[in-house]
Amino acid sequence: MNLEIMQAQFGVRPPVQKPIPEFILEMGEEGIRKLISDHYDAIKASDIYFLFPQDADEFEAAKRHSSDFIIQICGGPAYFNQNRGAPQMVGRHAPFAIDAKARKRWLELYRPLLEELKEQGVTETSLNSFWGYINIFSIWMINTQS
Repeated sequence: MNLEIMQAQFGVRPPVQKPIPEFILEMGEEGIRKLISDHYDAIKASDIYFLFPQDADEFEAAKRHSSDFIIQICGGPAYFNQNRGAPQMVGRHAPFAIDAKARKRWLELYRPLLEELKEQGVTETSLNSFWGYINIFSIWMINTQS
């Protein structure tokens, strides 16, 4: 599995491809929700937690919103649009000072989770597709130079 982190050039938004449909078929909605929840739990114990809601209820809501977004982007129901409106993720992340280092750490926290999913039988093709999406899309969230 190729989990290399693409270098980010500040202010450049490379074209992004959504994960292949097989990803949501293999993971299911609950599997995606667990992946996102586990990722947020790893974030909570990391050096980038300060970028996330500190209130427990708000943190849990952020998990739900992120799960809804990923499910929707992967071809599932439009939960994010129904509950939050159009994604507009660059604007939603604008209040937070996200630099290349924070992006890299965010991605690094996904690696063990994706490796575990591979061991559980999710195909490498699907996992690489998801990684490719978050690897590039996360570049779009960088709004502060390091």
